[in-house]
Amino acid sequence: MNWSRAKSILIASFLLLNMILGFQLWSTNRSNQTDVSSDASSTVEDLNRALRNKNIRLTDELPTDQPKLKVITVKYDDSIKPGEEKTLRVPLIMSTLLGKGASKEGQSLSEIPNFGMYQLDSAISRNGIYVFSQLYGKIPLFDVRVELNEKNGEITSYRQAYVEVESEVEQTEQKLISAQLAVRSLVDNYLSDGSIITEVRLGYHGQPYNSQTQPMFPQWRIAVDNRDIYYVQAFNGAVESLQNGSDPPPFGKDEEDGAPKASPAPDDKSTPKK
Repeated sequence: MNWSRAKSILIASFLLLNMILGFQLWSTNRSNQTDVSSDASSTVEDLNRALRNKNIRLTDELPTDQPKLKVITVKYDDSIKPGEEKTLRVPLIMSTLLGKGASKEGQSLSEIPNFGMYQLDSAISRNGIYVFSQLYGKIPLFDVRVELNEKNGEITSYRQAYVEVESEVEQTEQKLISAQLAVRSLVDNYLSDGSIITEVRLGYHGQPYNSQTQPMFPQWRIAVDNRDIYYVQAFNGAVESLQNGSDPPPFGKDEEDGAPKASPAPDDKSTPKK
């Protein structure tokens, strides 16, 4: 038997088999990518159609990526009392703060613990109160905030909540529903004709419990008519509405007796708008 010839035939056969398997794998991946692209395009078209049917305007650009996130557990800092208003020794000007201004502002901000871990949340800021949400990585924790209070054109006082994310609590990352699907759910079931959607943002939000630690879930926060706030749970699409500007203040431990203090529960808005 010619072993050299047999060896050449076997090598050629393996190369041919690898080429066939590689082509099949490439075809499968290409097909899957085409299906995903087709599904995404269909979702966008369906949303645009629903918006037109109810004459609803969307003024914010919807995120197109779909990251995987997990449930987190946060623990409130005992040394910071969310309900307590503290006076700044050196008042600051908000416009200068946003423009990364002078050392005077730096001195004032050093009075606020960990202020560099917060980001301005303009959707829920209101006249005389500027809200900054604490970040977990690049994701805002909607319920954990610093509120800067303005008086006579100066920031003179603040309230703060601060948490640490418990790293020992292991959770599995899960795929989220898209921003398009979250908005479509509101358009179909909750929003009135002629509404204006002003913001769609991904972050963490949780219901308060009588505990120092709180679970928080990925949520799409959707602001409507610069007044109503909706949270759409990013795993299952469940909707919570906080209407008429009733987005609750930060919650945490009560400053008087050490017991946890929960935000007031919103009115039941589970019935869709007519």
